Amino acid sequence: MTDHRPTLEPRRPDQPYPPADGLGTVPDWLRQPPTVAEPDRADRLRIRLGAHSGKLLGGAAALLLVAFFGLIATGGYRAVQRWADPPAAYPTISQPVGEQAVSAASPPPAAGAFDGTPAADFPEGAAGITLPAAKRTGPFTEKQVAAALAKVRKALVTGRLDRSFITSKNPDRLLRQFAPDARADLRKDFSSDTFATYATRLAPGARITADEPRVKGRISYRATKDTHGIRLLEVTTNFVWAYAFRTTGGLPGDGVVVVHDTVVWSVPHPGDVRSGSNGLWIEKADSYGSNIDCAAYDKGLLDVGAPSFGGPADPDPDAVFDPDRTLDIPDTC
Repeated sequence: MTDHRPTLEPRRPDQPYPPADGLGTVPDWLRQPPTVAEPDRADRLRIRLGAHSGKLLGGAAALLLVAFFGLIATGGYRAVQRWADPPAAYPTISQPVGEQAVSAASPPPAAGAFDGTPAADFPEGAAGITLPAAKRTGPFTEKQVAAALAKVRKALVTGRLDRSFITSKNPDRLLRQFAPDARADLRKDFSSDTFATYATRLAPGARITADEPRVKGRISYRATKDTHGIRLLEVTTNFVWAYAFRTTGGLPGDGVVVVHDTVVWSVPHPGDVRSGSNGLWIEKADSYGSNIDCAAYDKGLLDVGAPSFGGPADPDPDAVFDPDRTLDIPDTC
């Protein structure tokens, strides 16, 4: 951090203080160096953003899904207390139509890495992924809806929470859960940074604690059709994932990295596609990361950012933990 405060020159031993004159003797307080205040919440706030974009193109002739991925990253949650003034309002997303459910599990007792952050009130791991009730929707039966929701939940758990997956270089553990015709293009995502909009991979050397990630968000679904008239069950997920990384920092949230994503998944009606296209697809996804290492995130990889000092770049740093916050945020990484 660059310090723009003036530096006081020490008095030489042979240099007396200004003598008493008509204005009186110089008071003692002018002879003392100023007291340096400890940095407050505003000084501890570090916001860094990095943007990526990619394109997902399904390979099936019968099911052509185009996905544009926007990836935004924001660094820095250094909160020790609330602002004295109420936080400024921030843009939020529009809620999708259709059946939906929000995270409903009770949070565990707050302890350790998540203390002092909103994630302390989030459920642990997969307990934060609550599925809405499966109902007959359009041409999809209740059983088909339940099966589609189960596929999406399994992909979420693998892509964002499974430690074997997020620490591995092999994406097959996740890719095999998609329709066969979707896998080739999804595999290309893992040769770039595009996958980070829907899956987590740790950067080399990054170390997470034994704490389960904290999760909060919602899932909704509806029946729709694509541009080719193929009937789809569209499932929209919107989650905040908070990971605890090992860090030497001592402030609340120093080791907490947040990823907020919105992913639109789809399952085509089996009567409209060939067998290779029957299964789970991704239509589009967007995300941002907070308190991240920007260089790693440029590659789609996750690691905690190095602590630094700076002025407030966000009127409410807790907003990155809110699933209702818009994902359209500035890029400053």
